[in-house]
Amino acid sequence: MCAAPVSIAVFEFLDNTHQEIQSQIKLLHALVDAIENEGLNQANRARARRVLDYFNGEARQHHLDEEKHIFPALLVSQDAEIVQATEHLIQDHGWLEENWIQIAPSLEAATGGNLWFDTAELRHALDVFEALYLDHILLEESIAYPEAKKRLAALDTAGMGREMAKRRALKHNEVRSRT
Repeated sequence: MCAAPVSIAVFEFLDNTHQEIQSQIKLLHALVDAIENEGLNQANRARARRVLDYFNGEARQHHLDEEKHIFPALLVSQDAEIVQATEHLIQDHGWLEENWIQIAPSLEAATGGNLWFDTAELRHALDVFEALYLDHILLEESIAYPEAKKRLAALDTAGMGREMAKRRALKHNEVRSRT
């Protein structure tokens, strides 16, 4: 098996995750609208759980994928712009986590039928979260991923894909064992 197609598959997976993140953010906006209009009915509670689980799980795994497999190759670049962009992306992950930590308790409350949170504050936090994510994804897809594709094309990235899948399977099993 040649390395380049495997590398492309890994980046297709990462790109697909970006699309899913954007879809989940849209769902979260729709959920806030639904909570304001309908309250915390069973459907809205279930939607809150799905979005909460996605950002607590897959989105965090995606960041770990990048930090473990993509960013290290970029940080050793001789191109200062690539290194600076990568450092910015790493910092973004921290800011995204910080924003998520602000949003998650409201969604956790919603899953339990508790409406102690202010939907206007949740909407504002979500707007910040979305803006940061969109800028972050744009930087990854315009600078980081193209450069990483070049740097990783000569490597057999099948192990990278296996590690990413294995980590997700372990995380999935952890979540299932808690429920």
